[in-house]
Amino acid sequence: MPFRHLAYSLYACNSNMFSMLGSAGLSTGAGVVRHCSSSNSDSTLSGNITPPSPNKAENQTPIALPPTKKLAIVTCMDARINPFTQLGIKPGEAHIIRNAGGMARDALRSLVISQRLLGTREIAVYHHTGCGMATFSKPYLKTLITDDLRDDDKQSTGRIVDEMEFLEWPGVSSNSSSTTTTLSSTSATKSNKLSGSTTELDSPLLASLKSEVDFLRTHPLIMRETMVSGWVWDVGKEEAIRIV
Repeated sequence: MPFRHLAYSLYACNSNMFSMLGSAGLSTGAGVVRHCSSSNSDSTLSGNITPPSPNKAENQTPIALPPTKKLAIVTCMDARINPFTQLGIKPGEAHIIRNAGGMARDALRSLVISQRLLGTREIAVYHHTGCGMATFSKPYLKTLITDDLRDDDKQSTGRIVDEMEFLEWPGVSSNSSSTTTTLSSTSATKSNKLSGSTTELDSPLLASLKSEVDFLRTHPLIMRETMVSGWVWDVGKEEAIRIV
């Protein structure tokens, strides 16, 4: 796991982010917090993976390597986000690229490979309400990392953190609880053909979404004919809304 994503995950496990989301009426993910504190021997994956039946595999049509919808989705690593069910996408139809916050800048390498080698021509940036990226700044995260170190390690580790790009959301200047962005849609249904609007255009969530869409639309490594859109999953309402 890349260090930026690992640091973000550790932060989420040791902060009060989930309690803030719960007070806002959003899904708290308490089970995730419990899992973060468990030992390696308690891994939720170790006893729950069932190998596919050989007969079943033989009867299924192989999934083509290039995505059939020529679509790449950049979304958050948040465990509540499932682009397949939320956007009506089936396996084999789209590339799903995940990282902390659903940042297109962090997904650029994968997107170039997706386009140039596997033929995708549409990109959807897919953010969500209640995202942990709205709750911290780089200086705060640096403090969390270095506070746990011995004094002789703090300086060298601090330099490593300083050199990293954590891609903080615009408008988030300190440890914040502003994760309750309200969205309203004009024709919101659970499909990949939605339209929406919002009254909080200056929120960190929407500022990040628009920034990432603009980044892709103007980046020289993204093919010029690419259609780029920006979406938000409203965790409370359980609906996807196209914003950009």
